[in-house]
Amino acid sequence: MTSVSAGTGTASGGGDTGVTTGGGMGTTTGASTTGVKFDVGVATTGGGTTTGPVDACKVNDEMDAPGNCDEVAPPDAFEPDIQWTWTGPSEPYSIVAPLVGNLTDDDDNGEIDLCDVPDIVVVASTSSGQPGVEGHLYVLDGATGAVHFQIPDPVDHTVTPAIGDIDGDGVMEIVTGTVGGGLVAFEHDGTLKWQIAGALWGGGNADIYSSAIALADMDNDGDVEIVSANWVADHQGNLVFTAGAQSGPWSATAVADLDGDGDQELVLGHAAFHHDGAALFQTNLVPGYPQVANFDADPEPEILLANMNGLSMLEHDGTVIFQNLRPTGDPVAFTTWVRPATIHDFDGDGVSEFAVSSANNYTVYEPDAAIVWNAPISDLSGIAAGTAFDFLGDGLAEAMYADEQFMYVFDEAGAPLLQIPRTSGTLSEYPVVADVDNDGSAEIVVVSNSYLGNPASPTVQVIRDVEDRWIQARRIWNQHTYHVTNVREDGTIPQFEQPSWQFLNTYRTNAQIEGGGVCKPKPPG
Repeated sequence: MTSVSAGTGTASGGGDTGVTTGGGMGTTTGASTTGVKFDVGVATTGGGTTTGPVDACKVNDEMDAPGNCDEVAPPDAFEPDIQWTWTGPSEPYSIVAPLVGNLTDDDDNGEIDLCDVPDIVVVASTSSGQPGVEGHLYVLDGATGAVHFQIPDPVDHTVTPAIGDIDGDGVMEIVTGTVGGGLVAFEHDGTLKWQIAGALWGGGNADIYSSAIALADMDNDGDVEIVSANWVADHQGNLVFTAGAQSGPWSATAVADLDGDGDQELVLGHAAFHHDGAALFQTNLVPGYPQVANFDADPEPEILLANMNGLSMLEHDGTVIFQNLRPTGDPVAFTTWVRPATIHDFDGDGVSEFAVSSANNYTVYEPDAAIVWNAPISDLSGIAAGTAFDFLGDGLAEAMYADEQFMYVFDEAGAPLLQIPRTSGTLSEYPVVADVDNDGSAEIVVVSNSYLGNPASPTVQVIRDVEDRWIQARRIWNQHTYHVTNVREDGTIPQFEQPSWQFLNTYRTNAQIEGGGVCKPKPPG
């Protein structure tokens, strides 16, 4: 197991002796200067066949079907190194997942595209999770940690924003919540676009404490809807409907076409509603975190629900398959089982499993909730999630989870490959994987805060392979319920979203890219 010290705000690696600072606020050492490593000069179809030259600065992949991944890293290429860290000088704590996308014109050619360095969007504040505290949005350079800008307008530091092109102008906006249940949108440069007061959401449905924003074209009309908790707004922030069931006390509401009619539903887990607010189904299960994937032989998706009572799974029509399972033995408690899940093929058998924490354990499960492997963690405080990525391209994904003391990377059997010190009360943050510096190699981004008086780690840490040999990931991670097909790499929201369970069948994991498009790893052997 590799252990990387990350508490000093400096990083080392690659034998480089020069240190480049990012606007006096980000520190990086030994970053690769070789540029994009993989050939993106030709596009491939879903079957992996060549279709012709592409513009590497523009999105070419329509995500109709993933091709086969051919790139493989050397077998000894798992040598993690801290690329850079950043600590907010006046707001050092972050408790929501960081986001990745292109918001700035780094090459000064007059447009923002995939040839620009991706940016990292961070919500930081002076609080490690107390409700009612305001924070601010920071946009950092993905390669160095330099601060492009801080948005002066305050936001709710417990709400995970979403980034995406909500108005069709070709660049991404940032949408998040304000203290008191309001909604606010900013242009890509931080300019206030619009703000809706919290009173709009009304009554008991107004509480979006530790909620998450999601973007989707639910009715396929070309206009993006904004989703959080149990409400849907249009792209200008006007309320479309409030669902007839409550979301959980914390939430990351899913959006998916459960019934196969072409448009998408608001998925609370224990209940689901059509894009016009009509109920698709409601159950007597307790609200929690929903995830959507295909876990059986039929073509329809299932809903995995993690709530305070344990793990439940429902058919697409709300029929309960199993409910309130607690396979690790962790007891029922207020936050013990209310944890967002990650869905991926962890063991290379061609079938997606799911991973979720439960206070003392991070566990990968088969679709029937049988335990594949179990790793001890310390997370009594948490409502955090994990992620996964196949860093070596060998068909075996590494799982990641950040608890109160460390950010872990686990191998396919659950043994820790890496633990990086970080401090957190584990609210709704989780590690994300993306190519944040556009060098053709994936990086891991993790945030930290303060917990039980322990010294806080840097607000943001970016981890790379010491020689940038990891397989390339997409250059975007735009929302808490990220599942690849929900957004294109340039931040546009698909008018007709490809069902993710028919594509990669993943949730909260990023995709590998080759030849200008998303690819699927080959099973090992």
